[in-house]
Order: sequence, then C-alpha cells, then structure tokens
Amino acid sequence: MKHRAKSSKIKYQHHMIAGLRKFLEEELEPLEEVQSIFPGRIQRTKGVHSGLKIRVQYITQTGIKLIAHGASVVQEVFVVTTQPEKLTEKLKISFSIF
Repeated sequence: MKHRAKSSKIKYQHHMIAGLRKFLEEELEPLEEVQSIFPGRIQRTKGVHSGLKIRVQYITQTGIKLIAHGASVVQEVFVVTTQPEKLTEKLKISFSIF
C-alpha cells in the first residue's frame, strides 16, 4: 500500500504533530488488536495545550477514532480493529488517555 512501510501498520501520508509518531510506533502499533493506523490532516485550534494529549473520540464501523491535541493543533487518528471495545479499554487503562 502506498505511503506505508512494508512491516508497519501506520500509513505515513500526512505529517504528524510533535510526539504523535513516537506514540503510534511505540505504544499503539505493537498492540495485537490494531490492524492499521491512519493519521489524518493537522488542523489549527484556538486553544493552547501543552504537550501531547490523546483521547478516544468514538467507535466507528471499522475501529476507533482518536483525537491528538498538540500546541494549538489537533489531528484525527483512525485505528482499524475488529475489537474496538477491548482496544478502547486497553488504551484508557494502559496509557491514561481520556
């Protein structure tokens, strides 16, 4: 698939906000429930956050949608999984994502 390393679950089509790539590669990609990860476009926000904050927004038909907040930017991340409830609970417990 275009924009993807051969052994990676992450599609590298868009840039990623500071710290998000490390989180996806080290924390989210190794989970067995995760099949694919699709970071979306980066959008500006009016509010200012310090550091990277990631939270589960909602469950979709194919997995879950995460929102990553950075310094005055926000990025959607779509995670394809067959077990969205299990992955959501694992993310909330393991990584303190709210």
